[in-house]
Amino acid sequence: MKVELIGTLNYTKLREELKGKVEDVDGIIQMLKNKEVQRKAEIVSTAGRLSRNPGTVSDVLKLSENKTLEQNLSFVKRVISMGHDSILDHDYLVFVIENVSPIIEQTIIAERFSSFTIKSRREVDFSKVGFYTPDFHDKNGMILTDNSKIQEEYKKHEKSLFEDYKNLVSLGIPLEDARFVLPYSYYSNIIMGIDTHTLKDMIVKYTKTKYSKITELRKFGEKLYEIAQKQVPFIIDQIDKVAEKNDDSVSEFLKEKIKENSYNILDKPKLLSCTPNVDDTILLSAIMRRYQFDKEKAKKIFNNLCKDETFKQELMKKIVFSSDKLELTQVNFEFQIPLSYAVLTHLTRHRTHHLMVPDFSPISDLTKFKTPPKIEKKCPQYYKEIFVKNLRMYEHFKNDYKVRDEDLIYFILSGNMVNIITNIDGKTLEHILKLRECTKAQWETRKMAVGIHDEIRTLNDAVCFSNILGPTCETQGFCNEGKESCGRVLKKKNI
Repeated sequence: MKVELIGTLNYTKLREELKGKVEDVDGIIQMLKNKEVQRKAEIVSTAGRLSRNPGTVSDVLKLSENKTLEQNLSFVKRVISMGHDSILDHDYLVFVIENVSPIIEQTIIAERFSSFTIKSRREVDFSKVGFYTPDFHDKNGMILTDNSKIQEEYKKHEKSLFEDYKNLVSLGIPLEDARFVLPYSYYSNIIMGIDTHTLKDMIVKYTKTKYSKITELRKFGEKLYEIAQKQVPFIIDQIDKVAEKNDDSVSEFLKEKIKENSYNILDKPKLLSCTPNVDDTILLSAIMRRYQFDKEKAKKIFNNLCKDETFKQELMKKIVFSSDKLELTQVNFEFQIPLSYAVLTHLTRHRTHHLMVPDFSPISDLTKFKTPPKIEKKCPQYYKEIFVKNLRMYEHFKNDYKVRDEDLIYFILSGNMVNIITNIDGKTLEHILKLRECTKAQWETRKMAVGIHDEIRTLNDAVCFSNILGPTCETQGFCNEGKESCGRVLKKKNI
């Protein structure tokens, strides 16, 4: 695992450039490092001072610049200790994260206020990326006596899964489908952008809550903590003050109430709830936003305008094709969606919806998996045997070696299925379906998007909204794919 801050000067390269040109290279390097930390403290402390000091932002910034590093750090610590930690939003860091498993990838992406770019499994051959090997513990968290032996057995099994991946590719299965047999131990590479506020919460989450029981997550959190100590020391006190709480009180409470733990994977996305009167809510908000009418007056005007049968659909188009589409945020839709782990990131990466993914531990039901259509056509039995083999190894580790749940999560295969829950506002939904209903989208993601759209179509009060959802070739008559276009837009124009 490599976790490194890259939003700063490359000191290794700078050191080489300065050799022979200046005498005290180490002194200059250290001075620059100190200046970076000092500047961060100046910016964050300016945010803290701004609301209660006279003058412009520039005036307050000069005030902070005239303080010592210790003075600014002390001030920032005092402000955030009072609960005003939003000032930490003004310090932003970019990390390179190398050779971590999708366990880390999926968990950190759940932080909706951070940004991520991840190597594509659709386009890149993952047969030689390597994989993570955990230490194996008992239920009390003690490393098992036969840990080394168990690790060797684990490595042999993981390598066999990568061989299965290569075999599928050799049979002509596309990379995006072969990846369904990759174990959730394979190495992922990520660029993560994050504000200091979210970084503080992330470190607490991975070092002091139930997530710390997953060794890889805890080590990741510890590496972030080490970097924070040097780069953003003003958050350390707040992290240190948080008491460890490794138990999930909700799970413990429910465990006593619910004895049944078997479940079924949904056949398709299911709309659980939504804002009533979807079309009217969106359209009325457009009138109220622009004219400041109260709702009653806006509704009278709206009802009168609706005598024109085309008015509602035309106004909806104007809203959706506008630059901000803010009216769409006034409606919300709660969905439960079946997805494979292989494409979970495709939905998770859309940050402006509230997504709940099941925890990795206890592990999902490994008997439930999706078979890509091209594999179903060419080698379904071989594919099924891979999942059966993996399930047997998981049960062997769980029952014979008594390995704790947190170390068994790497037996999840990318093709295994989960039911996720999300709450999506209309603007985010329109954006997701515009991208994911496109024929260029990955097939499972597209099926998900079409299923969501089908659910919206069942709403009698969302006809206008439903009509503007989908790829731009359907809704606006153009395609952004250029030479890679599927050609559907040309057929619609009869070209």
